Amino acid sequence: MKSRIFMYLFIFSVLLIIFQYVNSKNIIDKYEEDITKFKSKLIESDSAIAILEEQNFDLNYFNIDRNDNALDYFVAQGYDTDELITAITEGLYNMNNYEGDDHPIVPFVSMTGSKLLINKIRIMNHKWIAANFTDGEYWGEIFVTYSIDENNDLKYKLVEYFMYPKITI
Repeated sequence: MKSRIFMYLFIFSVLLIIFQYVNSKNIIDKYEEDITKFKSKLIESDSAIAILEEQNFDLNYFNIDRNDNALDYFVAQGYDTDELITAITEGLYNMNNYEGDDHPIVPFVSMTGSKLLINKIRIMNHKWIAANFTDGEYWGEIFVTYSIDENNDLKYKLVEYFMYPKITI
């Protein structure tokens, strides 16, 4: 009787060990599969990030923040570039506060009854600005040059402009 109990205990122990081995092997295989998937996703993400960083660099090419020559031009004249860039953008945005129908720099009149407003500004270098404007229904873009006179006043000069035709679908 004792020998049968030991035999059953031995068989039960062997079965328990086999069960634990198979279960542990399955868990380890699952972890290895998950790690492989994670590594491949990480590689894909890293390559996508590299592509997006390159695209971002290309898109910011005509931007004064990336143009060391333009920034050096202002530094050589003794200007704080951060304050100057802020003053340039605020100067154009402040033109949105105008009375009447005529915008101070946009050569069009609103066709919807609302005011024409400058929305987005891109300072390209130490002389050029591109901006877009809208009255809510019609859109256009302007190309402006700017300069700083001897009294440190900003002067804007409209060089080129256009308005997109309204497309009805």
